[in-house]
Amino acid sequence: MDVFGEALLDHYRGTTDAKLWLYNNYGHPEEMPVDVFFRDKDEMPEMELMALSYCRGRILDIGAGVGSHALVLQERGEDVTAIEISKTACDIMRDRGVGRVVHGDIFSYGGETFDTLLLLMNGVGLAGSIPGLRQFLAKSKELLKPNGQLIFDSSDIAYLYDEVQLPAGKYYGEIAYQYEYRSQFGDWFSWLYIDPTLLNQIATEEGWKMELLMDDDMDQYLARLTALS
Repeated sequence: MDVFGEALLDHYRGTTDAKLWLYNNYGHPEEMPVDVFFRDKDEMPEMELMALSYCRGRILDIGAGVGSHALVLQERGEDVTAIEISKTACDIMRDRGVGRVVHGDIFSYGGETFDTLLLLMNGVGLAGSIPGLRQFLAKSKELLKPNGQLIFDSSDIAYLYDEVQLPAGKYYGEIAYQYEYRSQFGDWFSWLYIDPTLLNQIATEEGWKMELLMDDDMDQYLARLTALS
């Protein structure tokens, strides 16, 4: 069941009496505010607006959700395609006016290339793990035109372990999550938060140049990667 998609659809329809809960492997479950996925340009933080300003050429918005960022790019006249794994979210995007929507998994997507790959709201987390990030970077090279760019934000979540031990045997930014909505539980899924120092190391090893475009006092940052070959 697409628990996340059902929560998005209810919010879109105006039936918001139930809460979306996000369980994790490090602490107590937290309520996930669904309205954050429906933000307009005036509600987006500076980091996201900066990321959008760097987009150029043919743009692929990966993990596009309900299309909020794609809609801003469309309004600017940009050539943007939105890809999303949730079919329900794709249906909402189309209804909201996103022109080109692809329902699918980025790792199996192909057949065309882009100048910019965009992943916001820590969308790069879909890599799930450090090995998954290396796989994603390899896939990104297939999807990018020469001189193309990969733009995304992420966070260093070391602060979560200020009072507890770091997990043994894996990187501390590899997290497991599960959604609950209306007493229905989705499958557990892996999500990655990567600190900028390790990201730079991995990017270099995988043949990318990393630029830190912005960071803030909340351990979040915006990065641009360009392939060296």
